Amino acid sequence: MGLTKSEIFTDQQNLISVIAKAFGHPARVAILQYLFKANSCICGDLVDEIGLAQPTISQHLKELKNIGLIKGNITGTSICYCIDKDNWSNMKTIILEFLNQDLIDNNCC
Repeated sequence: MGLTKSEIFTDQQNLISVIAKAFGHPARVAILQYLFKANSCICGDLVDEIGLAQPTISQHLKELKNIGLIKGNITGTSICYCIDKDNWSNMKTIILEFLNQDLIDNNCC
């Protein structure tokens, strides 16, 4: 597999790519939607709600946590997850700025 050469791209381009990857799997989208719907920390309900095996859910949670969209707190023997509001807001700003770019009518194609 080739290298991505991420160092030749801006920090913002790399960040948008990482965010897009997070949304690149429907399980992660479903997890985020469930966390928003619950509007509280979730401790273990995700397996029943999403319908995937615990190790699979854990891997998706790890990906979402690594980019900062969710955060987890240890409560007893389980980890409770919720949306990281500050990082979510920052991510929305970055993605909206990218998506709100408009084409100038240059008669191309």
